Amino acid sequence: MKYAIIADIHANLEALNVVLQDAKAQQCTHYACLGDVVGYGANPKECLEIVRAMNMPCVKGNHDEYCSIDEATEGFNPDAGEAVNWTRGHLALEDRQWLRELKYIRLVASFSSVHATLDVPQRWGYVFDKLAAAASFTYQNTAVCFFGHTHVPVAFVRDSYVRGGTYSKFKVEPGRKYFINVGSVGQPRDGNPKAAYVIYDLDDGSIELRRLDYDIAAAQKKILEAGLPERLAARLALGK
Repeated sequence: MKYAIIADIHANLEALNVVLQDAKAQQCTHYACLGDVVGYGANPKECLEIVRAMNMPCVKGNHDEYCSIDEATEGFNPDAGEAVNWTRGHLALEDRQWLRELKYIRLVASFSSVHATLDVPQRWGYVFDKLAAAASFTYQNTAVCFFGHTHVPVAFVRDSYVRGGTYSKFKVEPGRKYFINVGSVGQPRDGNPKAAYVIYDLDDGSIELRRLDYDIAAAQKKILEAGLPERLAARLALGK
């Protein structure tokens, strides 16, 4: 059983298609999504329909939540808020209902999935360091939990203490807990513009971060043609 774990697609259809093609080539048998299917990019409905059609387990992200309701976009920067309002107008009522009904945390096979944190998932906290990761470990009931939200791939490990760092591929070891950010499909922010996702091979216990080139120029063009903020297009090429 081999899972492709994807997160933070952010309506980037070009990146999502490349990731799914690679996952198929890598013989992934299952899929899971860690939220923020929509927001920022110009293809929210198309990305949402793909995730829905594949019937993959999916948790709710902050952009998913705000795009599914009509409340003011407090807490978002102006560009993100503008994208949320634009996205609301480009989703059908049933799309927004699907987003609204997503759970904050899900158990998938033998691992957990959450968009932000396990301690207070609905508050959309950011886990960048060991201290923040430790709070989630307290609520983690599985050996492995995958998360997103920061768009920065990093793995935190707890045995006698918590440590963390970047990764490419490693094996899950007994007696340890893992809280792993899989990076972002549609808007990486670690300085690398390549789309990111993770393959979790449950049979051999390996976790591998995959980075892929995609047609950034095409995604940028769509954002600009949609009238979305120019910065949302520019940042794709910078990976931040």
